Amino acid sequence: MNELSRRGFLAGAATATLRRPANAQATAETVNVGVIGNGIRGTFLVESLLKLPDVKVKALCDVKADRLDRAATLAARDNPATFSDYRALLERKDIQAVWIAVPCDLHVEMAIAALRADKHIYLEKPVGITPESIRELLKAAKGSKKVFQTGQVMRSYPYLKTAVERLREGIAGEVIMLRAWRHSSDDMDHNSSSADWFFNAKRSGDLIVENAIHNLDVCNWLVNSRPERAAGFGGTLLWKNDPPGRTNMDGYTLSYEYKNGVKMSFTQLAFHPTGLPHGGWGFQVYGTKGAVDVVYGREGKVSYYKRERGAQPIVLSQSADSAPQDLHFEAFFEAVRTGKTDVPGGLEVGVVAALTSIMGREAIYRKKVMTWSEMGVEI
Repeated sequence: MNELSRRGFLAGAATATLRRPANAQATAETVNVGVIGNGIRGTFLVESLLKLPDVKVKALCDVKADRLDRAATLAARDNPATFSDYRALLERKDIQAVWIAVPCDLHVEMAIAALRADKHIYLEKPVGITPESIRELLKAAKGSKKVFQTGQVMRSYPYLKTAVERLREGIAGEVIMLRAWRHSSDDMDHNSSSADWFFNAKRSGDLIVENAIHNLDVCNWLVNSRPERAAGFGGTLLWKNDPPGRTNMDGYTLSYEYKNGVKMSFTQLAFHPTGLPHGGWGFQVYGTKGAVDVVYGREGKVSYYKRERGAQPIVLSQSADSAPQDLHFEAFFEAVRTGKTDVPGGLEVGVVAALTSIMGREAIYRKKVMTWSEMGVEI
C-alpha cells in the first residue's frame, strides 16, 4: 500500500512540552509512533503525543480520508506518512510503537498484528469484546518483551492512587462492600463521528464494555480483587430504537461478588437529569471501620468517613492535575526507553477489566448469574 497523497495544506502547530519523568534515562531516545484510528479518541491521542518530549508522530492510518487529513494537519510538525491500510503502517521499520484507537471489534485483530510486527503497543480500551478474542490476544502476547499498555488511563490518576493506597493501609478496615455508578444526563451524540459503530453492540461490545469499563476497572483496583459472579438487569430503557437500529443499552443495574468476598453494586444510565444528586461518576468503598468516598472529576476528591456518630469527613486527596491522562502516556514512553514492561494499565489489567465488563453484560443478556469461569480465559 502506497502512502496516500496529502490533501490540502498542512499547517504547522505549536505544541507544549511536558515534563520528563525523573527516572527516565538521561539520554533520551526519540520514539516514532504510528496512530491507527483518527476519530474522536485518535485525534485526542495525537494531540497528547505531540506534547510529549522526544516523541514523533510519524505515521497515521484511517479508512476515512477526512479524518486522516485532519490528523495529518494536526501532526504536520512531524510530517507523518498516511495510510488507509493499517498493515502497511505496521510494515514501516522506522515505527517503534503503535497506538490503536479504532472501533472496539477491531482491537484484537490489530493488536495481534502489531505484536507480530514487533511493535510496542498502546491499545485503547476494551482490549476485546468477547472472551474468545481476548484468549487469542493473550496467546499472541505470550513471551513478548514489548511494552503493552491499555487505555485504562484511570490507573494513572493521582487521587485514585491515593484512595487505593489508603485502603490498602487499612484506613477503612476490612473492605466489605462497594457502591459505584456512572450516570450521564444524556445519550451519546447521535450525530457523533463514532455513532456508526457505538450504538451497534456487536461492534462496541455494548455500553458496559465500551464505556463503563473505566469504572469497573477502578472498582477492581479499589477492592484489590476480581469478580467471581455477576447478576443484573438492563436494556434500552429510554432511547428505544434511537438512533434507528440501535442495539446497545442505555441503562442497567449490576451486582458483583468478588473473589475476596466483597460485594458490589453498579449502575449506569444515560438519562440522569442535570442537578439531580449522584450524577456523574462515583465510588463509595465500605469497610469495617468506615467508608472512603471518591468523587471523579478533573479535581478528584477522596474523603474518609469514620463509622462513628458525629464524626466529620477527612479529605485524603484533592487532585489539581488538569491532565492526569498524560501521566499514563508518559509512563508508556518511559517503559519503552528503559526496557521496563510493567506499566500502569498493562495488558493483564486491561484483560481483567474487559472480562469484568463482559461478565456483567452476559449476565444481563442471558438473565442468569454468570461466573468468572464461564469466561474461559486463564489469567
